[in-house]
Amino acid sequence: MSALEALTSAPSRAGIELRPAGLTLRETVPSDITECGRILYEAFATLAAEHGFPADFPNVGVATGCMRGLVTNPGFYGVAAERNGRIIGSAFLDERSTIAAIGPVSVDPSAQDARVGRALMGALLARAETQRAPGVRLVQISYHNRSLSLYAKLGFDVRETFAAMYGEALHLELPGYEVRPARPEDEAACNALCLRIHGHDRAGEVRPALAKGKLRVVERLGRVTGYATGIGYFHHAVAETNDDLYALVGAASRIDRPGIVVPLSNGDLFRWCLAHGLRVFFVMNLMAIGIYQQPRGAYLASVGY
Repeated sequence: MSALEALTSAPSRAGIELRPAGLTLRETVPSDITECGRILYEAFATLAAEHGFPADFPNVGVATGCMRGLVTNPGFYGVAAERNGRIIGSAFLDERSTIAAIGPVSVDPSAQDARVGRALMGALLARAETQRAPGVRLVQISYHNRSLSLYAKLGFDVRETFAAMYGEALHLELPGYEVRPARPEDEAACNALCLRIHGHDRAGEVRPALAKGKLRVVERLGRVTGYATGIGYFHHAVAETNDDLYALVGAASRIDRPGIVVPLSNGDLFRWCLAHGLRVFFVMNLMAIGIYQQPRGAYLASVGY
């Protein structure tokens, strides 16, 4: 029995069978990228079309590129589901920071309603438990009632509601708020800021963003008062105040759909985005198991949390 089979052979914390008969779960490998990328695109495109929304990914190529980044990144734990030797789904656990994040979870439309998603989720939760993650989070598209129900059954609670917002670049500067590329000496300040606001850092995302030249900071009165690992759906931002966040968003060169992920509990931030021409793409729920601290500052979420 493989390590993954051992993890998923016991009932879940919700008492639900994790692995239906005939379904094989295994860790993802690079040869899975093309097929898992196709499934990722078709699963989300089919779901969006059923509810009258544009697809999350514009084409299979973009989804496959996303899948390549997940499968080849050692900070992500991936699981593929197979039936009769054919891949029918995949799911990933982001293990780069203290709090683990699940996503994306995708099942081939031809294999829906056969407990495949439930099995994938069970495998990731079992993995998080063995890794002693103090908390697990995910961001769920609110119009997908089935996934909302499944995650609740597995023990997740809704903690926040987000709006994915997009629009034209704002080309906006705030006097006294300098937005610049991060330097190596900024890394500690970024991690400390995230720790103060969220109760944990996201160093596993900050460091790669810095190495790739994608980390931006806002500096006010000689101090780093906010940062963004990028502006977009797969990135997050943290700031002391809304003004710091406005400076980061205002300096972004693009805010393409699905755009930035705005917590709706921050009414001033949401209204500011609307006033500056950003539009709501869809609404999402942050769901969590384990430790959760209400953020103590301004932030933009990512696709994970």
